[in-house]
Amino acid sequence: MSQQELLKKVIQTLEDAGIDYMTTGSIASSLQGEPRSTHGIDLVVAIEKAAVRHLVEAFAPPDFYLDGDSIFDAIDRKNMFNLIEVQEGDKVDFWILTDEAFDRSRFTRRCLEDVMGIQIQVSSPEDTILAKLRWAKLSGGSEKHFMDALRVYEVQFERLDPDYLEYWVEELNIGSMWKRLIKEAETL
Repeated sequence: MSQQELLKKVIQTLEDAGIDYMTTGSIASSLQGEPRSTHGIDLVVAIEKAAVRHLVEAFAPPDFYLDGDSIFDAIDRKNMFNLIEVQEGDKVDFWILTDEAFDRSRFTRRCLEDVMGIQIQVSSPEDTILAKLRWAKLSGGSEKHFMDALRVYEVQFERLDPDYLEYWVEELNIGSMWKRLIKEAETL
């Protein structure tokens, strides 16, 4: 199964189960900035324990690996669980929506994007930039995350909400990464 087919199946399964979600990570930054290849799909999900069975049944062996116990544990810990498509080895990381202010803010600001003929919920460009800068900082200066943020900033520049960005740059304590992004950005 291709990554595009996997993404479609995951989105359809989440929607069928009534699970609110938001596409983030390199899929979001590729849609909003510069496309790049990845073997991972990142989603933030607001999932209740009652929906776990639906997911496990939809992604059953031998084509998939998805551990129901790890989903319950992730819900309890407000952490993450993953799904692996066995044939191609593509992975979907499901991040449980937390009560953290930034998580709640970006989840309410998600937007619909047309991807491969389907509508999917995607992180706003501002939130993609902020999350990528945050991940760059947390990972000790990851150039991959920084470049993703930079490209989204450059492509989306005229549509960005600068006040929202400035507020969260301060709140997330990513000022040095933000200053570097502004310095390196090529915008007209």
